[in-house]
Amino acid sequence: MASTLGKSSIANLPQYLHSHSLNHLIHSLSFPPGQNFGRKFYGGIGIHGIKGRSQFSVASVSTQVNSVEQLVPNVVYENSQRPVYPFSAIVGQDEMKLCLLLNVIDPKIGGVMIMGDRGTGKSTTVRSLVDLLPQIKVVAGDPYNSDPEDPEFMGIEVRESVMRGDQLQVVMTKINMVDLPLGATEDRVCGTIDIEKALTEGVKAFEPGLLAKANRGILYVDEVNLLDDHLVDVLLDSAASGWNTVEREGISISHPARFILIGSGNPEEGELRPQLLDRFGMHAQVGTVKDAELRVKIVEERARFDKNPKEFRDSYKAEQEKLQNQIDQASSRLPSVQIDQDLKVKISKVCAELNVDGLRGDIVTNRAAKALAALKGRDKVSAEDIATVIPNCLRHRLRKDPLESIDSGLLIIEKFYQVFS
Repeated sequence: MASTLGKSSIANLPQYLHSHSLNHLIHSLSFPPGQNFGRKFYGGIGIHGIKGRSQFSVASVSTQVNSVEQLVPNVVYENSQRPVYPFSAIVGQDEMKLCLLLNVIDPKIGGVMIMGDRGTGKSTTVRSLVDLLPQIKVVAGDPYNSDPEDPEFMGIEVRESVMRGDQLQVVMTKINMVDLPLGATEDRVCGTIDIEKALTEGVKAFEPGLLAKANRGILYVDEVNLLDDHLVDVLLDSAASGWNTVEREGISISHPARFILIGSGNPEEGELRPQLLDRFGMHAQVGTVKDAELRVKIVEERARFDKNPKEFRDSYKAEQEKLQNQIDQASSRLPSVQIDQDLKVKISKVCAELNVDGLRGDIVTNRAAKALAALKGRDKVSAEDIATVIPNCLRHRLRKDPLESIDSGLLIIEKFYQVFS
């Protein structure tokens, strides 16, 4: 365990925390005792307090905290992080891996719902995606990972800075993957008032939650079918609007919350609400590997990883870099990928004949087919690309018939060949 955590990094941590620059910044952020502040901040707009009333300033504590964190060197190196199983080392489960890769290439596909037997590597595969995530531009010190170029992904304070003509400090960072545990409270997910700052400094400050951290990133919910209904409602609201609005304890604030929603679960443990199921762009079914030789290989690879995670990860480093380059090239190629009008019409015809509710199925199938063509290095979508992705895009959108014995994926493929022949 000590080797996994990395002794050298932890030993050097106090030196960073007691550095002169950090102490100086913390001192500059502290307020003189007894000083009263006469401005209120609502959504980044300063309003002078009314004389004779208690002065209670509202600010975003996370902006100050993040500015402090910018000066602390990143002491968590690769050898001190919790080891993650390499994505390229996962044996089988091609359908699940493809759906995840397509969402990394085009986040607008809308996420993946992975359902399958227990012990089939669902959580391991999703978490292994961290190594392959690309870097994005964010505004330094912003708790919402605001995009410096796209107003739709900007927090209110950043947007007002842009309107004033202020120069934004931009940094490159990897896309976040945020885990949403089943026991999370609504306050932790949405964000709430910072009680400590309110009691110690008399400042009404908003403490962002997991939805703020997941903006422009990935929100992963393991065992999503066991998630409490009130948290499902929160996810539905944010997924529908792309914004999280918090109204509580005298705080009214909205911030962008656009994320790739990835969920996994075992269908034996309960069904997912149809409203939430429809929010997932793609649906992957995972089954237990039946081939004896593949099962032996999986067991041996896992044993190698558990024995020496660093050595195991190093053995797959070249394959990981190759796959990451392939994803970067596909993301760059994606805007130039075209799909013929005839193929678009046939996709919509398949959706219509299968009685798919709404138009999300049409949109997601078009996006996924383009992403697959880009991954294969082509600038034009083929019927084969559509045949590969259309079961994953429509399977969870079909109306369930209790008397139907055929699998929904096979039903989609059958309808596809009728239309595309």
